[in-house]
Amino acid sequence: MPEGDTVARQCRILHEALAGATLTGCDLRVPRAATADLVGWCVQEVRPRGKHLLLRLLPPSPGAVPLTLHTHLMMDGIWHVDGRALRSSDTSAGPRPAATIRAVLTARHEDGRQTRAIAYDVKQVRLVRTADEDSLVGHLGPDLLDPLWDDAHRERAVQNLAAEPEREIGLALLDQRNLAGIGNIYRSELCFLRRVHPAAPTGSAGDLRGFVDLAHRLLVLNQDRAVRVTTGGMLGRDGDLWVYGRGGRQCRRCRARIQRGELGDPRLEGTEPRVLWFCPRCQVGPGAPARGTGR
Repeated sequence: MPEGDTVARQCRILHEALAGATLTGCDLRVPRAATADLVGWCVQEVRPRGKHLLLRLLPPSPGAVPLTLHTHLMMDGIWHVDGRALRSSDTSAGPRPAATIRAVLTARHEDGRQTRAIAYDVKQVRLVRTADEDSLVGHLGPDLLDPLWDDAHRERAVQNLAAEPEREIGLALLDQRNLAGIGNIYRSELCFLRRVHPAAPTGSAGDLRGFVDLAHRLLVLNQDRAVRVTTGGMLGRDGDLWVYGRGGRQCRRCRARIQRGELGDPRLEGTEPRVLWFCPRCQVGPGAPARGTGR
């Protein structure tokens, strides 16, 4: 599932391509929105909220209310603008089957320039009044990439994490109700950088403000990068991440073998256990260990 920085980057490119333009075509290929006629509506902006994309529209007549087209990328979703995928580093960013198209937007700018945006494999395609956006994203915790992020956001995120001290820290970080934007990559990298086993209880994971501050810093640093980096970028080729996807390879710190495991929680999006990676030497801590495979 794309992380918050990937969603923010897609929103920024969509915003640059569509903001201020008037829709000349709109094809929403989901039952609940298939009959919507948005021709003539103006794209006001495209903004992220955690892992959700919010495309806000202004009506062609003063009497109508503004609407928001909401989409969620989930595991495989991606937007293309004028045939260009918005995740250039993603191995699945090439051509997609037409059957996976969920939304097609065409728009014209005042200078005559035309833009076409296509959403492939996106989920939760919904059209709501902009004033009702909270019905879709109001459950989310503080957004780590909120441009207005401040101490109040940080303290709320810390309190959310601390509310369930017995829950594994690796699960609490993924729960978007606690703080929005962390995905599987950052979950593994954060636990490694904080030297905490992902299966350790949150109440025993140490300084939670340290987790939140580091998560915010990493997402901000990576939101403009096509290739995500958590190591500082000083380790040369294949040195972008500490543990994620490196099962069986040597830890960059201690040379122990990185282990692959799983943690599952039905309260998270989807019910299948999520894969994680950790160093058994650097991340010794309380809690039952994740099921390591050594691969």
